[in-house]
Amino acid sequence: MATSGKLGLLQQLRAWLFALVFLPATIVLVLLVMSSGVFPVGKNTSPLPQLPVEIMDGVTFAPVQTLHGWAQFSPFYPVRRYRVPPKGCSITQVNILKRHGARFPTLHSGERIKSAVDKLKSAKSYIREDLQFLKDYTYDLGFDDLVALGALQSYTAGQLAFTRYSHLLSGDATLPPFVRSTSSSRVIDSAHNWTSGFSFASQHRFNPVLSVIMSKDSANNTLAHSGCPLAGDGDEKSDAWVNIYATPIAKRFNSLALDMNSNLTAADVVDLISLCPFDSVAKQEPSQFCNIFEPEDFTNFEWGMNLDKYYGTGYGQPVGGRVEGVGYVNELIARLTNTPVRDNTQTNRTLDSDPATFPLDRSIFADFSHDNQMVAIYSALGLLNEKHEVLDETRVNPETEWDTSEVVSFSAEMVVERLSCAWDPPVAGYKPTEYVRIMINDALQPMSFCGADENGLCKLSKFVESQSYARNDGDGDFEKCFLTQT
Repeated sequence: MATSGKLGLLQQLRAWLFALVFLPATIVLVLLVMSSGVFPVGKNTSPLPQLPVEIMDGVTFAPVQTLHGWAQFSPFYPVRRYRVPPKGCSITQVNILKRHGARFPTLHSGERIKSAVDKLKSAKSYIREDLQFLKDYTYDLGFDDLVALGALQSYTAGQLAFTRYSHLLSGDATLPPFVRSTSSSRVIDSAHNWTSGFSFASQHRFNPVLSVIMSKDSANNTLAHSGCPLAGDGDEKSDAWVNIYATPIAKRFNSLALDMNSNLTAADVVDLISLCPFDSVAKQEPSQFCNIFEPEDFTNFEWGMNLDKYYGTGYGQPVGGRVEGVGYVNELIARLTNTPVRDNTQTNRTLDSDPATFPLDRSIFADFSHDNQMVAIYSALGLLNEKHEVLDETRVNPETEWDTSEVVSFSAEMVVERLSCAWDPPVAGYKPTEYVRIMINDALQPMSFCGADENGLCKLSKFVESQSYARNDGDGDFEKCFLTQT
């Protein structure tokens, strides 16, 4: 853990320098105009300056139906339109769990992608016209860090958070949002970009800082996939599907790219398909690699990624999986109920017992994490499981709830709102009741497990009661993380 108030200015300067070097000129101009403060943002003014539409509603370089095939490498798009609370209800607290913005491939993935590209480039000739660009193509993507679009995603999300929840901040004594992050640089940078956007939208009246950075290598980290040493993965299931769908694609390319040094494999196909979204978000234009695949190739690609998440840190993983999200759920319960954290899994007891590093007196909380950990948290909560679906590694289910592009896209977010609801108009003697509702990428979650109504509202007491898996420390699943079966 590290407190980071002193780092705030340095990180903001770093973000602006990054923007000036890497962002397209039009977006830099928008940011510079915004930073001048000429767009008043707040409760009684226009909600937002006009931002690049691709940040607010999805990207202009790919329609939503295309993004559905990009899995967790899709940039954020709102799955549904945000629904304001019903009459008589007011939001009293919000908890935002957010994935980092769009990034380059990881180092290991980038090496695999380049290897697959080099195979294609080694061909003496190409039969199809859409492959001719490979003759002059050079793989030039970085690795691990945010791309320009990813930096702007988080900055804009901070503005949207202020606009949507500014009513929770009233009076000079109001405390700003409390912000935490795991220690990967792209996650830290996303958190800083979010706080900068929030500050700008408030005309710098509220200046949140990244207050807690939890080590990504620590077992006591509720924002990283690191608390279960014996955790399994989803490779067996996803690999089985890859062999089914990607082997014919590899054969197709091996017949179209003549005299390659070595033939493409099914695994190479997966890496080449992933280059479509990675190259597109890096350059903010459609990648030529998107054109060489058929629409059904992307559908099958995403199903493979769905399997990887479901059987990696989701419901399908018996060792690790959803139990890795238990610590965060218990922290969430503590915030919603204004009570100390009760947990014996991944929480850091030193941090969570200190009001300076785990306060309960804020109305806005924002945590920054990774896709794998967010999947574990969704599963620990009981989300995305209304149909009790078990994902099949032999065929695509087009009606699945488990759609990675919709729930763990780049800059994805889960928002948990606590609300106070009374009759409208007020009824004498009726006391307001506290409720909870949850949205993922603005899509209201049905939450039948706690009796949610048509507005997605669960009574807070029923919601807490429904979280027995987390409150019981995973019902024995956490111990499996450390005990080798004999």
